[in-house]
Amino acid sequence: MRRLTLLLLAPLLLPACGPKGEGTFAPGEIWPDNNGVHINAHGGGILIADDTYYWFGEHKTEGTAGNSAQVGVHCYSSKDLYQWKDEGIALAVVTDDTTHSITKGCILERPKVIYNRKNNQYVMWFHLEPKGAGYSGAMSGIAVADRPAGPYVFLKAIRPNAGAWPLNVQDIHRTTTPVDGSQTFSGGNLPTHPDSLNLLGRDMPGGQMARDMNLFVDDDGTAYHIYASEENSTLHISQLDEDYTGCSGRYARFFVNRFMEAPVMFKHEGNYYLIMSGCTGWAPNAGRSAVASSIWGPWEELENPFRGEEAELSFRSQSTYVLPLPGAPGRFMYMGDRWTPNDAIDGRYIWLPLRMEGKQPVIEWNNRTNG
Repeated sequence: MRRLTLLLLAPLLLPACGPKGEGTFAPGEIWPDNNGVHINAHGGGILIADDTYYWFGEHKTEGTAGNSAQVGVHCYSSKDLYQWKDEGIALAVVTDDTTHSITKGCILERPKVIYNRKNNQYVMWFHLEPKGAGYSGAMSGIAVADRPAGPYVFLKAIRPNAGAWPLNVQDIHRTTTPVDGSQTFSGGNLPTHPDSLNLLGRDMPGGQMARDMNLFVDDDGTAYHIYASEENSTLHISQLDEDYTGCSGRYARFFVNRFMEAPVMFKHEGNYYLIMSGCTGWAPNAGRSAVASSIWGPWEELENPFRGEEAELSFRSQSTYVLPLPGAPGRFMYMGDRWTPNDAIDGRYIWLPLRMEGKQPVIEWNNRTNG
């Protein structure tokens, strides 16, 4: 990994990133793969296997239809984070069974892949909504593969932690009548205080809602699923089982009533950090950040990590991943998406260096860096 690290340090940790020629990134511009085609891996994340980076993301198609899954999860590989090879579709939607959980036309968002050393297996999780159900399903899809680039085999769709109360459950959730399951909410604007609605109690028997999500593997190999829950009003952090293919039943609620989505977790000098967005649909908003000395909290909310012009819009991006650079402690790259819902395939990538000012993550805009 030393050779790869040396390739990365000079160009990526200077003021900007995005691809405009070899060894150069230009955020928000077309980013061609090895075939000269704009990379199609939206809402993605990075897996590092040996000396190779694998970028997984949503494969979008043209127009508004591309906001649902017409193809599946795309994978690309790279040795230097600049030049990406198309590895094809890592997980394909199902086209011959309209009842399948990942049938063509479902909503499949924010795929993330982690490596399970115990089973020598690669595990993918993603936000899943059944076809035709809007965002009412709020499920998690899980797939596995023996190779980093796949193909991945779909295992199941679940709502996390069915039958389990969170570590920090309140008495109100155990004793108050849950909300009538027939009631629906927008996911970003509840009519009253979420705790008075007891959304947690409503969903406990069948599992908690899980929309925007991410995965995080700690230094000891314990893996976590971080997701927007309770109609997006509250963030859940959930420990996975030893196989990384299910929930352990150990989870907790944070940022109650703050309506956080697009969560990204990383670790620095023993502290855990989150970068998130508010809930404004496809429209960008000011980023949020938080820190904790334990993954189970308490979490302290910090400032908007974005600095500079359009910082109040997170540079017109939404967080999807933070990549710690191998062999370079304290060096990170922010990965964000600039969504284009009217023509989904034209979504752009905002990759920028992330640095720390004490306990505050900072992301500054720069147009370009030459390697």
